[in-house]
Amino acid sequence: MRRWLFLALLYPFTVSAASLPPDQEAFWRALRGLCGQAFAGKVVESTSATDAAFAGQTLVMHVRYCGENEIRIPFHVGANRSRTWVITRTATGLRLKHDHRHEDGSEDKVTQYGGDTAAAGTAIRQDFPADAFTAELIPAARTNVWSFLLSPGKTFSYRLVREAEGRRFRVEFDLTQPVVAPPAPWGHR
Repeated sequence: MRRWLFLALLYPFTVSAASLPPDQEAFWRALRGLCGQAFAGKVVESTSATDAAFAGQTLVMHVRYCGENEIRIPFHVGANRSRTWVITRTATGLRLKHDHRHEDGSEDKVTQYGGDTAAAGTAIRQDFPADAFTAELIPAARTNVWSFLLSPGKTFSYRLVREAEGRRFRVEFDLTQPVVAPPAPWGHR
């Protein structure tokens, strides 16, 4: 009886594939279709001097893990394997978090920032406005909106817009030419 009651209470909080709006579901399926593949990219938009660290570096995204409710995409910048984008299903849409690690695998002090979709988006674009945790962790990022743009079979883009500062950053990956998968990101096997 207790187990049945526990499962009955847990059921409303269980997220399943059927819970996403149709456009988010289409985006999710397209992203999962890239699972196991890696792609090279390049910076195509940058308005901040802080993005200089990306100049001249090999940029690679690797759709490394695709679970039912979570997709993990390490983003390698040269030999730096500290960044992983984590997209999860929630009861109301999709969530993006940035998992940042040190080379020894420990979490960076600035990690797990991001946000939830505020709208269903489209099958090719999902926007993630900064959440309250992010605003507290990185006050300057309180107006951030991160976006993933997917042109199936062509390109995948990661974009950051910080309206308060007029900041723009976008890296675009070529989906027509998969590359050799890089090593695991720091802190992961």
